[in-house]
Amino acid sequence: MTIVEVTPDNVLKETFFCIKDKKRHGFKDKLKWFEKRYKEGLRIKILKDEAKKMIGFMEYTPANYAWRPIDADNFMFIHCTYIYSKKDRSKGYGSMLIEDAETEAKANGMDGLCVMTSKGAWLADKTIFENNGFRHIETKDRFDLLSKTWGVDAKTPKFYDWSKQQKKYQGWHLLYADQCPWNEKSVAAILNVAMDYGIHITVTKISSVKEAKAAPSGFGVFNLLRDGKLLEDHYISATRFKNILKKELAL
Repeated sequence: MTIVEVTPDNVLKETFFCIKDKKRHGFKDKLKWFEKRYKEGLRIKILKDEAKKMIGFMEYTPANYAWRPIDADNFMFIHCTYIYSKKDRSKGYGSMLIEDAETEAKANGMDGLCVMTSKGAWLADKTIFENNGFRHIETKDRFDLLSKTWGVDAKTPKFYDWSKQQKKYQGWHLLYADQCPWNEKSVAAILNVAMDYGIHITVTKISSVKEAKAAPSGFGVFNLLRDGKLLEDHYISATRFKNILKKELAL
């Protein structure tokens, strides 16, 4: 097994794992986002087998630059990780990626690693991290915050209270960032459905770490709200949005 680091120089060859079609708008948007974030220390690592087949990946960044509502000074934060095939998920490959992130965090003098997990969509379950020495810190909504700490004087990571941010979004609002390359497709689908139903949605692109940390959901980079209520915290299909409309508008 080999771990390959994706860089601005080789990204067109290696891709982002989670999106490989370089012609997609989502890939192009992620590329622009990645080039800026790479300078801040964000890293994307792809695990490949002996045949150069991609097995899984991990994206991590210094927590001060994490696009999630977390406060974890001098920690490395794991944005996302994924092992593609179910048959490969019990072979220790995820642990290899975690160990790689830990090695880099220690080399940079950091106090630990932290991660948000969830049993719901788009985030890894906490089990693999607990098996690698992480301990539970906090739970909010569907999200768990875990950390593996080795710094003697390390501050305990914590969530920002994203619930407090929600009430200021009156009417329909959709906030998203290019950290996830599939958000753009979802936004387009939602707006097309909204047009069919005669609904105006205020769309805001999250363009900075500060804005992401002040997002109105735990996932941070995708937020669909109506009148101060969070309806979804990850990208969705047109069909899913239609179902939300039927419930919200009692159709």
